[in-house]
Amino acid sequence: MQANGIDLRPLDHSHLQSALTLSRQAGWPHRLEEWQMLLELSRGLVAIENDKVVATIFVTPYGDDVATINMVIVDESMRGRGIGRRIMQAALEIVGDRECRLVATADGLALYESLGFERTGAIVQHQGPLQACIAPPSVEWAIADDLDQIIALDRVAFGADRRALVQALFKAGRLAVLREADMLRGYGALRSFGRGELCGPVVAENAGDAEDLLSFLFAAARSGAFMRVDTGSETGLASFLLEHGLAHVGGGITMRRTTSSALSSVPSVHTFALASQALG
Repeated sequence: MQANGIDLRPLDHSHLQSALTLSRQAGWPHRLEEWQMLLELSRGLVAIENDKVVATIFVTPYGDDVATINMVIVDESMRGRGIGRRIMQAALEIVGDRECRLVATADGLALYESLGFERTGAIVQHQGPLQACIAPPSVEWAIADDLDQIIALDRVAFGADRRALVQALFKAGRLAVLREADMLRGYGALRSFGRGELCGPVVAENAGDAEDLLSFLFAAARSGAFMRVDTGSETGLASFLLEHGLAHVGGGITMRRTTSSALSSVPSVHTFALASQALG
């Protein structure tokens, strides 16, 4: 696929080092490991000019219902040539009839709105060195036998099947669960990310349970560890995160593009922290 000297190709392992260079240019903290995880879960595209990667994008599908678009980066020296629009349009062809979600920066907002995305909320990014935290007795580490229940909880909160993501998080990091008898009421994930560690997703019935899950994961990460949590502005977790040393350092605008008029039911559990701004 070629237009105005730009060739769009599937993103594969041979492009990851160039993609990492672009994300560093943009000031994003992603390591090669984060790019590799996204590639395993997603379909990606790169824009090539003169054998150089000048833009990237991923479509991460969650079953037939939902997909996220993420890692939309255009080389700063190539902006203003319409590359972002072309690679977005190609990505939307991959999305197909799925509902599509993304977290936008202020720079990308106008483009996404012109492509039919609507604002749905805001993500608040908190990060910093953790202050000491005590693990609550109500939370414990998940075992492999918990995965089906965790996937079911996540599906209710997110609105789509993210089995592959949950399994990848279980492999790459650790999952904690809030257990009541033989049933799970919530879960959270902890893994290495960027310059330190990241907590998310965190799925729970209420903010109190979410704080218990985060407290357990913070305690496991140890005082002084550099931690990141991306949470919705509506969750009410800001004061809790600030108390534990995680300053508000930015965020993004959640957006959605839907081709379906299907109604969603009110979930019994909610997402209090994202797996990442890329993965939702």
